[in-house]
Amino acid sequence: MSALTVDPAPGPGQDWDDLVRIWEETDAPEGCKVEIIEEIVTVSPPPSKDHNTTAALLQRRLYTVIPEDWEIYQTLGLSLPGRGGIYIPDLVVVDRATATGPGNTVPAEEARLVVEITSRANANHDRVSKVNGYAKAGVELFLLLDPWHSGRPTATLYGEPEDGTYRVLETVEYGRELTLPEPFGLVLDTGVFPIS
Repeated sequence: MSALTVDPAPGPGQDWDDLVRIWEETDAPEGCKVEIIEEIVTVSPPPSKDHNTTAALLQRRLYTVIPEDWEIYQTLGLSLPGRGGIYIPDLVVVDRATATGPGNTVPAEEARLVVEITSRANANHDRVSKVNGYAKAGVELFLLLDPWHSGRPTATLYGEPEDGTYRVLETVEYGRELTLPEPFGLVLDTGVFPIS
């Protein structure tokens, strides 16, 4: 199953608030991910077992290095109104105070680390739209785990966003180590991630 477009971009007289309302009111099957990507509300199917296992393995490692007042979320929306988006990354590290309170989203620029794990259905969103969106929002670090990359699963760490563009800090094929810089200071063995 692939991603499904639910509603077109806002028409005449619609604005960001209208798009967010449509997103909030979209009734998707349980487990599906509803996002706004480039002003289009999309619904993606639930992730595979390997996808979930990758997220769980990475989350377990991240908990060993993050400060007590930071958390790791799997369903927290990141708001990017300047990019016409609300993304729901596979993992996002943000301080607890930012993620506490009413509402369904936090400003994307508040994220310390965002992780997207590609699925066959939406890999291009993660590789193109979200890389650009997170960079323009000023997200400090973006880790793209791509088991579908040209038959060679890869992990790419983006960082140092400047003028809406990331610098590629490191790219490795699965099986090699990738280092998340401070404040994480974590060496990841990508060989533990399942290959879909």
